[in-house]
Amino acid sequence: MPESSFPPTPRSGRARDRVVRSACYAGLVGVTLAAFWPSLTMLIRFSFQEEQYSHIILVPVVSAFLLARERRKIFAHVETCWTVGSTLLIAGGVLAWLGHRTFSPPGQNDQLSIATSSLVMLWLGAFVLCYGLRAFRAGLFPMLFLLLMVPVPSVVLNRVIFWLQTGSAEVSYALFQLAGVPVFRTEFVFSLPGLSIEISKECSGIRSGVVLLMTSLLAGHLFLRTAWRKAALTLVAVPILVVKNAIRIVTLTLLSIYVDPSFLTGSLHRDGGILFFLLALVFLAPALRLLQKHEQTDDSLLRVRVKSIL
Repeated sequence: MPESSFPPTPRSGRARDRVVRSACYAGLVGVTLAAFWPSLTMLIRFSFQEEQYSHIILVPVVSAFLLARERRKIFAHVETCWTVGSTLLIAGGVLAWLGHRTFSPPGQNDQLSIATSSLVMLWLGAFVLCYGLRAFRAGLFPMLFLLLMVPVPSVVLNRVIFWLQTGSAEVSYALFQLAGVPVFRTEFVFSLPGLSIEISKECSGIRSGVVLLMTSLLAGHLFLRTAWRKAALTLVAVPILVVKNAIRIVTLTLLSIYVDPSFLTGSLHRDGGILFFLLALVFLAPALRLLQKHEQTDDSLLRVRVKSIL
């Protein structure tokens, strides 16, 4: 049951009510922005300096776009939810206080992780307080999408990068063998005719991996309906990322061996990531189309069963 319910009101009254709620939400968000401004400026600076966080400045923009796009569904039923909203606001404030006063993370990354988690929790609490749980459930994806703003804790990030390095090395080695190129591998170091390469952390593909993850989440939300198919599309993006990264490594290496050594340090190496990211999208598109067709088949079967019952 809603915590605050009112008798039906004229359309003008409902419009005024939503304006008031939106003003309250904007005010709460404004207060949090002011309170977390030092952390936010550091987060923005990180997004320009650290390649794995270049997506962060896009996350709130995408979330706001989805909220605006789906506003009729999300704000069809609004109410004031004091209990859950206040609980989330208090939890966000406590987390921020503990992160600032109690914990002493060794680096800026972990400090930002705690501060941004607190900020997102405060935004979620403010939304629930001003618009209610039904609106929050209707806008669950764009609201939870904000969690992608949170920097991954260093211990987790390092493990992910290592896993991507390992996967890229394994697939690259297989591709070199398929191409018939003589190669001797020692962990992440590959000795080839005329040169040696190392698949370093910078070659792990973490930046394009995060963007591909965001793309698969958005594509699933926009073009698929069932939760398990959305999850399947996101899971498919993981091996696609590894294969794409290996293709990039092998392509640049072969070009440097057989065409021009400068390919390993030239513009294709520095700025060619977008080309290989488009290749990953080419791989992802058939998976999306297959899942869509599977949904259409299920819908057709459901209609046939309903007709047979009737």
